[in-house]
Parts: sequence; structure tokens; C-alpha cells
Amino acid sequence: MKSLHKIISLVAGGILLSTSSCNKKLEEHPYTVFSVDYFKTPAGIKNAVYSLYSGMRYDYGPEGAVGIAVDGTDEFTYASEPRNGSGGTGDYLTLGNYSLDFANGAIQTPWNRNYSNINLANAVVEFAPTVALSDVDRATVLGEARFLRALYYMLLVEQFGAVPVDLGSGDLKFNQTAFQGFNRLPVSDILVKDYKVIIDDLTFASQNLPDKRPAGEFRLCKAAAFHMLAKAYIHKGYSGAKEATDFSKAYTAAMEVINNQSKYGVALQQNYADVHKPGNDYNSEILYSVERIPGNNIANEVGNPTGIGGSKGIDANNDFVGDYTSVKAPLASSSTQPVGTRTTQYGRPIRRFCPTPWLYNTAFADKDNDSRYDGTFRTVYVASQTGGGFTANTDTAFILAKTNRIADSLNGVLPLGPRLKPYRVIAPREFYMIGGSIDPAVTANFYPSLSKYEDPNKLAANDEGGRPFVVSKLSEVYLLAAEAALQDNHAADAVTLINVLKLRAAYRPGLTTTDINNRYNAIKVNDVANITLDFILDERTRELCGESMRWPDLAVRGKLVERVKKFNPDAGNIKDFHVLRPIPKGQLDAVADNNKAQYQNPGY
Repeated sequence: MKSLHKIISLVAGGILLSTSSCNKKLEEHPYTVFSVDYFKTPAGIKNAVYSLYSGMRYDYGPEGAVGIAVDGTDEFTYASEPRNGSGGTGDYLTLGNYSLDFANGAIQTPWNRNYSNINLANAVVEFAPTVALSDVDRATVLGEARFLRALYYMLLVEQFGAVPVDLGSGDLKFNQTAFQGFNRLPVSDILVKDYKVIIDDLTFASQNLPDKRPAGEFRLCKAAAFHMLAKAYIHKGYSGAKEATDFSKAYTAAMEVINNQSKYGVALQQNYADVHKPGNDYNSEILYSVERIPGNNIANEVGNPTGIGGSKGIDANNDFVGDYTSVKAPLASSSTQPVGTRTTQYGRPIRRFCPTPWLYNTAFADKDNDSRYDGTFRTVYVASQTGGGFTANTDTAFILAKTNRIADSLNGVLPLGPRLKPYRVIAPREFYMIGGSIDPAVTANFYPSLSKYEDPNKLAANDEGGRPFVVSKLSEVYLLAAEAALQDNHAADAVTLINVLKLRAAYRPGLTTTDINNRYNAIKVNDVANITLDFILDERTRELCGESMRWPDLAVRGKLVERVKKFNPDAGNIKDFHVLRPIPKGQLDAVADNNKAQYQNPGY
């Protein structure tokens, strides 16, 4: 049975607490008076942990969280609405072209949300040892709280660099009083503390969480902890806090999961497209997702499901969607737009982020032998309304061809002959932002749209999504192990690990074993000399495209400026200092120190 938490609004320190229930629904009950003594009860300490889970909804799925993770990278640039300034989306324009300053709204998403949750985690760690719990329950509560505290810190450090460990009452102490200091100096020393907290917490979690997560819910488990521990060591290995053993320890943590998949109840899906398939959210490859319930806006803490940003819903469901409603029927003279009515399957075409030419043309150059392009983007659209020769929910309205030549052939472009298909076949050269439309009136603001967050069970086409949002999956464990092997000077092991994913990528339902082997031989790694950091970053794109990690992937590895300059022409303003975000204006305004500039990151 999937667990359900009954959320309680707590007005003490702005904390949101919850209690468990065996019914899958979420109800809000406001209370006006709570004291810290509540944390000293079994119900209170468990509710605090549920609140830590709930707080992650601000970090995974909402527009601001997605924007700081994907916009202005080699994968995605800002799309049409940020370009014309409509819809209040200027923050994504400035993120994408690197004209952002410390007042940018998107960067405040983690900043304004994570510290209260870190403080709450500090409370759990402080009070749990004295609460009347069984040893097993106490270990689990502490493991969950420390995992989540580590993740809240990771999300801050990868964006802003060093952040305070002392929130006003001492390092990792629960703070109950207003504090106008900002314990960020000296930055180099604080960064060392940050990574120590993150790694200590994840090490504890890997030792104390259950081996396996429950089949139908995303309670934390050891596999997720080892995965995040490997990632933390890799991030540290590229940082100013690095130590010689970081990559070796990352490899050990990742291989613990890879070598013991049965123990931890994990396995790769046979078909890449199934990993993010609606209805398959609890599959064996997913180690941890931020829990949500499809179609249940109340349970997902979404007050206004058609709102844009600012809630705990999944704006990612709509943010990557091009304007499929504007695509016209095949005949140039036709005014028919067969998918002119928005659908819950395809989502709201809000057009925040669209693929860069590099993503489409280079990272996913091989769209036949490698199934991950088709498993990442929607390529076929069915009519949503009847008329102009189309029947709703039955007829294909248009498809996205993988090459210009295929499109020309199917469209019967001279000298190839008469039109061969009744639906429109859109050529890559027509995609917005890829090559420039040959007929803007036909495919305006349209481009390959990410399909990973499609949610056919949401209540309306314009709603935010409500599926669990993937944070940790086994395929990334393979990628982290390969990267650690490369950096720890045994790259031959990386070849084996990468080729596990390549073999899976060669699979498509219906292919014979011979077909799969032929495709695998076309894409597998044959030479250890091919294993470089850039190669692994390319492979991370193919495996993890759009999954709210690309900006930190590049930034923490020192590759952001190089690759963005090379692959994203919209980001011409990028400078070396953009590998960190600015400390937000609201934070600096609140500091009781006239020399506020000393706390800001260089360049801002």
C-alpha cells in the first residue's frame, strides 16, 4: 500500500508537520500553538520527518527549481515566452543568458525553503535520541532526517558554494531564535564543513536506513543513500575541499549498490522509455523520488493547480512543452490546427525551456541505434479535435522526423514526388531554436518536448503535474561509478559500466536479439581512450536529460563555462564567475552587517 501522510500546518518556526495514515489522501489541519516539546514525542518526531520529505517538493518540480537546474546549459536554453518577456518569465531569460543578478527570483527557490528544513532536521537529530522509539524506528528516523539534511545542503552548495552550518545556535544546532548573522566566512573553511556534514550524514544514512524502500512508496533506503554519497564524494573531489581519496570513496559507494542489487531491491528497467513512463513511477530503477499523488492536488499541496510557480506542484510537466497547439495541418493553405485543444497527456505549452542545437544534433545524434532520444522526447501527436479531415483521439496529427531527409521524403517534397502521408511531418530545420523554421506560421514556437514528466492523470491540461519526481535512480549510480573510475585512474572499469547502459539503450520492444546486438555494437565503447570527462558528461545527457541536475553537473565539475560557450549560443554573457549563483538580495538585506559585500560571491 502506498503511504499517505496527513499534513498538519505548524505555526512554530514556519514548520510543516505531518502524521501517517493508512488511507491514501492528505488533509490539512491548521493548529495555532505548538512548542518544541512536541518534537520530544514519538508523533512529533515522526511528523517532523514527514515534513522534511514534504519540503523537498519545493526543490524538485516547481518552475524555479527546474530553472536553476536546466536553464542556460548545453542542454536547454530559454524558450519563446522568456524571449518576449510575457508571463513574468524574465527570471528564466536572465538565467539563460547569464545577465542574472542577486534579485533573480528563481535562485530564491532553494534559498528561501531549504534553511528552515535544515533547521528542522537539526531538531530531529537533536531530539530523536531521547524520544520513546524502538531502536529500529529511531535508526530509521535519524537516517531519514540526516539523508534529507544532506540533500538540502547539497542543493545549496552546488548552486551557491559555501553556506552556513551554524544557523545561529552553533554548528548543526536547532535554532529557535531570530538571527541576523550570516556564518559564511571564511568561505574556504565553511565549504570544508559543508562537505563534512553532507558526507557524514549520508554515511550515517547508508548504515541505518532500511536496505530496501517499500514497493509502493518513496521512503528512503540504503541504495538511495549510497547513490547520494557517491555523488557527494564526486562533487567534493572537484571542489576546494577535495581530498585524494574522494573519487576512490565515490567508486566504493556506487559499486556497493551495483554489486548488491538483489540485496537493495533495485534493477535497471529493460526498456529505457519505461523508466519515466506514467503509471510506472515505482519501478525498480527508481531509488528515491519526491512523493506526489497523480490527480490529487490537495495531497500534493497545490492550492492553485493552474498557477505558474510558487507551489509544490510539478511545473516541469509544462515547462518543456513547445506549442503543439499552433502546428497546422499539412497543406500550406490549411488553417486547421488538429491539436489546437490542449490535452492532459501533452500538457500546457508554457514554453520555458527548449533544447539547444547541440542537444538535438550532437548528444542525440544517433536516434536509431540509441533509444534514449525516443525515450526522452515526444515525437508523435494525435489530433485533439475533430475537423479538417482529422478525428480527435484517433488520427495522427503530426510527427517529428529525426532528419530533414526523412521529413522531405514523407512530405513528398520535390523531386521526391507527391505527399505520402496525410499528417504533417515536421523536419528538424523547422524546430524553433534548432535551425529556424522554414515556415514560422506552421510550426511557431514548436520544438521537441520532453516527455519524462507527462502526466495523463492530472485533472486538466493546464494543471501542474502530480507524479512523483525522480531524484535518484540506478542508472546514475552506474554513471557516477564510471566517472569515479576515470578520476581514480582505472578507466577500464568505466568502459564496462558505461556499456551496461549502452546495451540497455540499444533495446527496443520487438527487436530480435540480433537487432539489439547490432545496435549495441554501433554505440558501445570499444576503447578506454574514449572515456573522458566530456564523454561522461555527454552520456549523462543521454541518460538524464532534463532531470533537474545539468547546471550543477557542469558547474561543480568546472565544465559549465567551457561547454556553454561551445554549445549554447544564447548564453553569450557567461563569465567564469557564473559557476556560482549570487547570494540572494533578501539574504544580504537581512544581515545586520554594514559590510554586506564580503558575503557575496565574486562577480556579483
